[in-house]
Amino acid sequence: MNTSRGIWHKHPNTGGKRKPWLKQRNYEIGPPPSNIKIDPHQVHTGRAHGGKKYCSLQLDFSNFSGESKCRTCKTRFIEAVYNASNNELVTITLTDSTPQRHPLNLAPQEEEVLKKNPTKKINIQKKYDEWKNAKISNLEEQFQQGELLACIASKPDSILEGKKLEFYSRKIKAKKGK
Repeated sequence: MNTSRGIWHKHPNTGGKRKPWLKQRNYEIGPPPSNIKIDPHQVHTGRAHGGKKYCSLQLDFSNFSGESKCRTCKTRFIEAVYNASNNELVTITLTDSTPQRHPLNLAPQEEEVLKKNPTKKINIQKKYDEWKNAKISNLEEQFQQGELLACIASKPDSILEGKKLEFYSRKIKAKKGK
């Protein structure tokens, strides 16, 4: 049985109850629940009104962005560490830190553009120097361990830094202490 987006089982704005005069239809199907697990990537398709629906049931990789590093990398999940039931519906996971460690690699097309326009090269070099010199003590410890704490939410996924990192690391330690 699928979830229904039909209006026949809902109350109207006046508060009364509708009497359904037809059965559920296939075009009223809602998306299936996404039971996200940390396993290899699987995408299941479902037929619905307007075409196919794609639902990712199991995830292994995601794009994570670091604010201080000013870059986004495709990173592998290691483990789900903390799952808050009511705190903005976020999940804190351990991710692999190796993609975030490597310096910026430019594509051949980008290198050609930089050769033509030297002012862009200077700007990119400044950003690269800022990125290279940005050091946060908590992040450095995580880089040495080879694992980064990251947040999965409805917004783009991000690596935890600063106050958020301290907050969730306290929560994780308290959870492990129980």
